[in-house]
Parts: sequence; structure tokens; C-alpha cells
Amino acid sequence: MATDVGSSSRTGRNLRAWGVAGLFMLPALALYALFVLFPIVQAARFSLFDWNGLEALDKFVGLANFERALADPVFLGAVSHNAFIVILSLAVQFPFALGLALMLNRQFRGRAILRLIFFAPYVIAEVITAIVWSLLLQPNGLAEHLMTAIGLKDAYQPWLASPDTVLIAMFFIITWKYFGFYMILLLAGLQGIPRELEEAAAIDGASRWQGIRYVILPLLGPTIRVSVFLSIIGSLQLFDLVWVTTRGGPVNASNTMAVYMFDRGFVRFQFGYGSAVAVILFLICFVLALAYQRWVLRRDTEGATSYG
Repeated sequence: MATDVGSSSRTGRNLRAWGVAGLFMLPALALYALFVLFPIVQAARFSLFDWNGLEALDKFVGLANFERALADPVFLGAVSHNAFIVILSLAVQFPFALGLALMLNRQFRGRAILRLIFFAPYVIAEVITAIVWSLLLQPNGLAEHLMTAIGLKDAYQPWLASPDTVLIAMFFIITWKYFGFYMILLLAGLQGIPRELEEAAAIDGASRWQGIRYVILPLLGPTIRVSVFLSIIGSLQLFDLVWVTTRGGPVNASNTMAVYMFDRGFVRFQFGYGSAVAVILFLICFVLALAYQRWVLRRDTEGATSYG
């Protein structure tokens, strides 16, 4: 009898604890449902209609908008541009940020100032960044004047106006804008690694490179994996910089999925079709996020949940 009373008491306390937790989470869940779940459901609903955003929602077309998007070479080109930026981000931007983080983790004079300088571009708004770089790279702009001054006038070309160079130029601007963010993330991870481990490796005869490869990078693994995930998702959702700088041009050479979606939906008033593109983009990001967590972040999340 005493055991039953104790079990009932514990059950009551657990229910009360869950009730209190639910009350505290209710505002956040309500906001999440209103601003995240509801727009996703609405976009999925609109994607099944031929709708211009003004008339009644009565022209049901089923999956025709999805078929149109997947057969449109402009949209497929936008997907390839996003994939290109993802690959370059992982192959160039992230190693660059990692190298700077390793350098700035050392003790030397002026380290704090360099950290501030490298991180400053990330704080600047995307719109301001796009406008500034457009002015710098335009014909008769600062870039052309500087190259002329140092004798490289013939090497200058309007990089943002050429289909052959616009994507590389956009990636350069993206890297300038975001590498500081990943550098700070990696620096935070490096600060959590005891310096004694690196010193012990050096005492055992490990070179600087061996210490980084066999001591620092494995311990930095969780931070690297999260940073790579953020880089992939950010590259897939890229919009602001491209839209303000080139609007996806010239001749769709710098289009991304988000720019294509915005152009079809809000510029050409094809809201049903734009919603279908938004759903495709959401599904790509969602599937990649699940796969990345399942096969890459699994060890980190299991360690976090089993720690308590």
C-alpha cells in the first residue's frame, strides 16, 4: 500500500512538472506554430493552385506547378548555382576561416584587432554589402581605378556583368561577408581545447602540423560539423546578396533557388508557382538537414543526450 501511495505521489509530481513546463513553453510553441508551421502549410496549399495572389484561390492544378519547376532549365540552373556555391564554400571559404581561426588562436600582438577586422563584415547588413560591392566592381568604379593605377587596366572586366564571371564574383562577395562568422565559431571551439594537450603532443615529438591534425582537429570536430551544416544551409537559402547585387543576372547566370522563387512569386505575381518553388527549397533543406543529423551529427547529439 505504501508503495502504491509513493508511486501515485511521484506520478502527480511528474504531471505537475510537465504542466508547468508546458505553460512556460506555450508562448514559444504558439509563435513557432504561427510564424513557421502555418506559413509552411499555407505555401504547400498555394502550390497546388494557379494563383496570382489577387484573385480567388479556385484554379486547382495539383502538382502541375512542381512539374513545371522541375522541367524549367532556369530553375535547374539555379539549383546548380546553389550547389556550386555550397561546394566552393566547403572547399575554399571554410578552410580559409579555419586557417585564420588557428592563426588567431595563437598569442601575438594585435590579435584582438585582427579578430575585430575579420569579423566586422559579418555585422554589416547584406543590402549594404551588396550595394557597396556593386559600386566597387562596376565599370569606372574603385576596382577599375586601382587596377589602372598599378598597371593592370587590361585585366579589369565587369565581373558582375559577365555570365562567365558573375558567379565567381558573387562567391567572393559571399566569402568576404560570411567567413568571419565561421572564424568566430571555430575560435570559440578552439578556446575550449586545453592548451596542455597540444603542449603534451609537442613534448612527445609531434610537429605543429601533426598537433593540429591529430589533436586539435579531432577535438574541434563538433564545432566543424555544426559550422559545415550552417554553411550548407546558408548557401542553399542565399537570397539578399544576390538579389540586390545582380537580381540573378545577367541572363540568369547568378540565379539561386530563393531568387528564382522571389522573382516568380512577388515580381511576376505567380504566387502558386512561387509557392511550389518554396516547397521544393524547403524539402531540399529539410532532407539535407535530416540526413546530416542522421549520419554526421549523430555522434554529437547522442553524446549530448546521454551526458545527463
